[in-house]
Amino acid sequence: MNTRTTEHPNLPFGRIFVRTKNVTMDNQYCKVGAITPITSGQKALALIEFQYQNFLSKASDFKTTDDKLATFFELKARKLKKVIENFVQ
Repeated sequence: MNTRTTEHPNLPFGRIFVRTKNVTMDNQYCKVGAITPITSGQKALALIEFQYQNFLSKASDFKTTDDKLATFFELKARKLKKVIENFVQ
């Protein structure tokens, strides 16, 4: 941190201490819309089944309060169920 003193005519002591901090931004390289692939094999199936169960539980939680959100989670669960069925075959 850098400190510098400047004179100010309206202050009784006539000085202001100004602290400045030099900050540099690091470059961040990422692609917009980049995806991380799911691991292959049984780990992928277990992850997709976990997401499926998670969406089903969220759908049942929101069923009484927000029907549109519950429908959204049910749709996501149905899509994952199709993926699971294709993966098992």
